Amino acid sequence: MDKKSIIGIVLIFAILVVFSLLNQPSKEEIETAKRKRDSIAQIESERALALQKEQQLQEQESLVDAQPDSAAAVTDVIQKKMDEFGAFGVNAVGEEEFYTLENNLLKVTFSTKGGKIYSVLLKNYSTFEGDSLILFEGDKTTFGLNFFAQNRSIQTEQLFFKPNTQQKNLVVTGPQVRRGSEGRTKFNEENPGGQESISFRLEVAPGRYMEYVYTLKYNSFMVDFDVNLNGMEQYIATNQSYLNFSWSFDIPRQERASRFGEDRNTYITYKFFEDEVDNLSQSKTDEEDLSTRVKWIGFKQLFFSSTIIADDAFPNAQIRQNKFEDNPDYLANFQADIAIPYESSSRESIGMQFYFGPNHYQTLKQYDIDLERQIYLGYAIVRPVNKYLIIPVFNFLRKYIDNFGIIILLLTIFIKIILFPFTYKSYMSQAKMKALKPEVDELNEKFGKGTDKAMEKQQATMALYKKAGVNPMGGCLPMVLQFPILIAMFFFFPTSIELRGESFLWASDLSTYDSILKLPFEIPMYGSHVSLFCLLMTVTTIFYTRLNQQTTSAQGMPGMKTMMYMMPVMFLFILNSYPAGLSYYYFLANLITIGQTYLIRAFVDETKIRAQLQANKKKPVKKSNFQKRLEDMAKQRGMQSPKK
Repeated sequence: MDKKSIIGIVLIFAILVVFSLLNQPSKEEIETAKRKRDSIAQIESERALALQKEQQLQEQESLVDAQPDSAAAVTDVIQKKMDEFGAFGVNAVGEEEFYTLENNLLKVTFSTKGGKIYSVLLKNYSTFEGDSLILFEGDKTTFGLNFFAQNRSIQTEQLFFKPNTQQKNLVVTGPQVRRGSEGRTKFNEENPGGQESISFRLEVAPGRYMEYVYTLKYNSFMVDFDVNLNGMEQYIATNQSYLNFSWSFDIPRQERASRFGEDRNTYITYKFFEDEVDNLSQSKTDEEDLSTRVKWIGFKQLFFSSTIIADDAFPNAQIRQNKFEDNPDYLANFQADIAIPYESSSRESIGMQFYFGPNHYQTLKQYDIDLERQIYLGYAIVRPVNKYLIIPVFNFLRKYIDNFGIIILLLTIFIKIILFPFTYKSYMSQAKMKALKPEVDELNEKFGKGTDKAMEKQQATMALYKKAGVNPMGGCLPMVLQFPILIAMFFFFPTSIELRGESFLWASDLSTYDSILKLPFEIPMYGSHVSLFCLLMTVTTIFYTRLNQQTTSAQGMPGMKTMMYMMPVMFLFILNSYPAGLSYYYFLANLITIGQTYLIRAFVDETKIRAQLQANKKKPVKKSNFQKRLEDMAKQRGMQSPKK
């Protein structure tokens, strides 16, 4: 190439550069063009998408400069995100950051990736190992909306949200909370504190976004959760009447491993709208399709729960739990796929709440949506005993006494005082039966042990009881009336969070078993540890059985005596892994019952009872009203009553 050609090319290049500079639009012209674009919705979205894509490219410039060979790879990644998520692709690349919102009770951590609740920490509790108690945390947590947009499946947990604040830690303040008022709405009404909110926005175009807003009040376990949709009808498929909200996480172990403790009491609970509370299986992997409206769904553990609550109701939901076996760190994986109503309007807002806190009966009951039903208080026949007797008395004593060993002692004494009339009546019935033992023995000798005269012997024995004025069931009925309270305690103590972490004597935690010896092997049904309170309960039960049989006169069924001694041994195996508070209560109840028995014996003259029964036998037997009615009916039919 000659010199003239080179000069010509240079001049042409210079002319092009000068021409492009002279024709470059000014800033005013650019702003005018932008305002025109903003006036048309579709063009606005397309331009915004292009601008945000350009911003994503600019954010990668430092990476490209440092690693020139990776420029093509970065461009390919962004282009793939745009192809995968469509208009949402501009939010598919970013850096995960964490923000926290906390009050005096809990600390909630949020992630910009998905705008989700990343973890929840309860401040006033710790695990059985003394670590911070975290209800859930980590990348295994699934939290976000799923829907179709521009013929693509969108999962918001894969996208990056922008927070409305630069402050990484928001703290809600308020007045000092007295003990026992943690999380109580009544206290908050009388002593109002502050509240803080943080929002995370997923913006597709200017003025078109999806937003998660979280609000936390002082002294509250409730976190308000609002989903705001603004101008999203252009992107989300119009044939969708619901958006799917997916929430799942692995349940970390908080308590000592026990087949009758947290391992058994970790499962999903739920309440149908204006209907009953139900739950999945307590012991195995399970799932359920909730096809009707649901008020709330709870991921429940023994003493804590994470519950999502609808302001109105969720149209339907699918829930599933996958129980883990022999996992020292996690108990199960819980998942809920919940339908969220969607109306394809320009502005929509869906309101929900989360409860992150303890399974404390009074705290849950105050919300008046049956959250307290997550605490299993026993069968229908014993549940009212716990609700209206045991829990109120327990809470009353707790106001004035800090030592839970003393509280259980006073609670036991109170219950025994209430039951004393039944105990006294049962003892008197047994004393009367014992007084008639000589006559009963005579009847047994008269009719022998054969089965051919068993009916005659039974009739003669019942006639003897009737003449003496003794009700053979008199000792059983009082015991039946005491039974609901006995069973109510069996359900009350294992679910009482108040006992958690409370020590008494050698028991370091009354909410779990009090192991005084670790065995080098495991005994089936019993376990690999020795519970001292359970041993004491067993010994006193055997002693009381022996004492009770000294009072009982009837010869019972064959093998009954052996069975009475086998029962305490059976309970030794069953209750060895139950909470120490329960065994301690049964131990105290046995001691008090033994004391009552000796006290009644001291004041009851059995000789006088026998003399009274002999006098009763000489009196004419008074016919019952029922027998009189039968005889009257027979006379009306022309029949005569049988001669005596």
